[in-house]
Amino acid sequence: MTTVTESLPAVSRTAVGVAALRAYESNRPDRLFEDPYAAAFFEAGRSVLPTPGGDPLQDGLGALMYPQIVVRTRFYDDYLLEAGRAQVVLLAAGLDARAFRLPWPPGTRLFEVDLPEVLAFKDDVLATQDASPSCERVVVRTDLREDWAAALLEAGFDPAVPAAWLIEGLLIYLSHEDAEQLLTTVGELSAPGSRVSFEYRAADAPDGLIARARTTEGGEHVTRLWRGGLRTAVPEWLAAHGWQPSAVTRAEAAAAFGRPADGNATADGFVTAVR
Repeated sequence: MTTVTESLPAVSRTAVGVAALRAYESNRPDRLFEDPYAAAFFEAGRSVLPTPGGDPLQDGLGALMYPQIVVRTRFYDDYLLEAGRAQVVLLAAGLDARAFRLPWPPGTRLFEVDLPEVLAFKDDVLATQDASPSCERVVVRTDLREDWAAALLEAGFDPAVPAAWLIEGLLIYLSHEDAEQLLTTVGELSAPGSRVSFEYRAADAPDGLIARARTTEGGEHVTRLWRGGLRTAVPEWLAAHGWQPSAVTRAEAAAAFGRPADGNATADGFVTAVR
């Protein structure tokens, strides 16, 4: 196999670390989800990580982020399947394998939107696993800071049909202006009945996940890429832009899945909204 991990942009390299955590969770007897491809992504891309060791929890940032990553993965799995929309759009799809590992209903069309380098690496690894999607998978190679909407429409997305949007782990890497623009574009492409979900975090919480990550030894390779995201009251922003939002804290989500909450898990969580 020929993989070009060194060509992965810095932000996208964090997806390799997330894959390592998903692989670790998939091996637990009490796992919240099973991702049979996560280990392959980690093995193929581990050389780009600052600490490419075998145990992702040996890394300080990995140990800190692990509870959040696994809870959000399960939360979003459930959200997408419960949404029951014929169109699903994963913005910054990264190395997630939902198109392959989730039991999609017949007729589901799933769009994976990400940088060409990321999707090339992803497809290269999946080819070695003889992976077959359980839905119609459409790959959209584009930069979300540019006119990604045109690329999505050209790939066959129908703005007249309700969609389920997932924006996983992306907004914190965007400036406030870029985050607003991305969410505004999502709204413009969303027919009535569409849904969207993403994380919210309180950047100023002294013991919240963001603050703890910034002081974790070895975490600067990730935290230096963070640009803040929406930086406003997320439910209120969504309500003002034509959505009906609901939010759940990470502590509440963890409890629903039978996992203990770590640290101040009430300072961040997940928002879901209906158009």
